[in-house]
Amino acid sequence: MSETALKQEQPSADRYPSRVGLEPKVSARLDPVVYGSAAMGPLDQKTLDFYQDNGFLHFESLLSSQEIETCVAELQRMRSDESIKVREEAVIEPDSRDLRSIFAVHEISDVMRKLCGHRKLVGIAEQLLGSEVYIHQSRINYKGGFRGKEFYWHSDFETWHVEDGVPAMRTVSCSISLTDNTPHNGPLMLIPGSHHRFVACVGQTPDDHYKSSLRRQELGVPDDESLTRMVQDFGIEAPVGPVGSVTFFECNVMHGSNSNITPLPRSNLFIVFNSLENKPVSPYCGLSPRPNFIGERQNFMSARMLARY
Repeated sequence: MSETALKQEQPSADRYPSRVGLEPKVSARLDPVVYGSAAMGPLDQKTLDFYQDNGFLHFESLLSSQEIETCVAELQRMRSDESIKVREEAVIEPDSRDLRSIFAVHEISDVMRKLCGHRKLVGIAEQLLGSEVYIHQSRINYKGGFRGKEFYWHSDFETWHVEDGVPAMRTVSCSISLTDNTPHNGPLMLIPGSHHRFVACVGQTPDDHYKSSLRRQELGVPDDESLTRMVQDFGIEAPVGPVGSVTFFECNVMHGSNSNITPLPRSNLFIVFNSLENKPVSPYCGLSPRPNFIGERQNFMSARMLARY
């Protein structure tokens, strides 16, 4: 690697230090929330203002029924494919052999790749982030009926910053419901407005932390006091909806989901769009970066291209 490349890889001053102190710390956000403008489209100013204030947007009819039917069929195919479970991209539930997540689905599945590059989804992401975007991460979360495990409260940015080296809060997640998301089957929950605060967590990051955290996250999560204060200040929203519903949420908004003890499975496709002006540097924890299928740091192809091949 050249000297220039080495310099580019090194992290700049850490504006969001986390997992370095003995006590949690809450500080103000230092980055914009909305980077683009209404003139860029497709979202109008009122919608951008809602995202600025609340950190999420929810749509129930953004995609066509045919597009969703194709993806639901692919979801079932991948879940029943035993060869998927032995891939490094697969995460198995800690107390069973059930599939919890599959990462890098835009590289594993042609159907999912085309959906990740859908012009409507990419267009919204580019407007919110004010630039072209690439896929930092994609995954399917399977939360089966009766025993689907919870995802504890967390800020995605805290992990992506500390463990992947994403410098700034210029990233947005897109969650697409591939089953009905109801108030009862463990839907995504968000604390609207929490994206304006950064919670620095405690606990030193161990080597290969991802191997345990993807099954059950215990590090990089907010302390009870900080979480309680945010819920008191902002409340909790759960943007539920039928198959095909789409939720965009800001990278620093605090979110999680309950376990699913109903007979109704809840599966979602998550696409993480990152600005091409916010590429990862060396992780701020000082360790080796997580594998590429969890945090992209090699292929920065514009997401616009994914639907074209």
